[in-house]
Amino acid sequence: MNVTRHQNSDTTQRGETAPMLVETDIVTTTAARNGLGVLRLAYGLTFLWAFFDKLLALGFHTGVAEDGTVDRFGDAAWINGGSPTEGFLKFGVPADNPFKDFFNGLAGNAWVDWLFMLGLLGIGLALTLGITMRIAAAAGALLYAMMWAASLPLENNPVIDDHLIGAIVVIVLALTLAGDTLGAGRVWARTHLVRRFPVLR
Repeated sequence: MNVTRHQNSDTTQRGETAPMLVETDIVTTTAARNGLGVLRLAYGLTFLWAFFDKLLALGFHTGVAEDGTVDRFGDAAWINGGSPTEGFLKFGVPADNPFKDFFNGLAGNAWVDWLFMLGLLGIGLALTLGITMRIAAAAGALLYAMMWAASLPLENNPVIDDHLIGAIVVIVLALTLAGDTLGAGRVWARTHLVRRFPVLR
């Protein structure tokens, strides 16, 4: 297979930096780029929604009691002292999970709550805006992997669940530069900061 390398106008005359790849160098059809852009937005908004639901107890998951009653903006909200990690890590880890004691020990710790919430917000903003996709993909894949490990053994499949698929998706979105379509990725990539530190792409 022959690979055509495009001469990019953003390459310096003196060859100080490598040519900047953009999404069109990797994903060559408009329909595919738009599809990846929509997928990126959907995942970004999912992370943001989880952040705000746990922050404010909007009643779609956080703030719903076992009997089904809803207490929006109540005690379960993080801003009102609720823990965004305690419910899942303490009561959601299966009894026969090999890492149960580890995850139960993390439940409700303030530093875990802060890391989790900052992760949701940061990943959500990065995916929604289409910037810092590499960092968002790494953080998102790690978060998904931790949630996958906490869900073991899986109910419907011995290996794959929605957390593992989510980890794969965020990595693919970063690898295909999906932030360039329906996002600010291309503008972000041209900044001096990103040109100097490509990991911020």
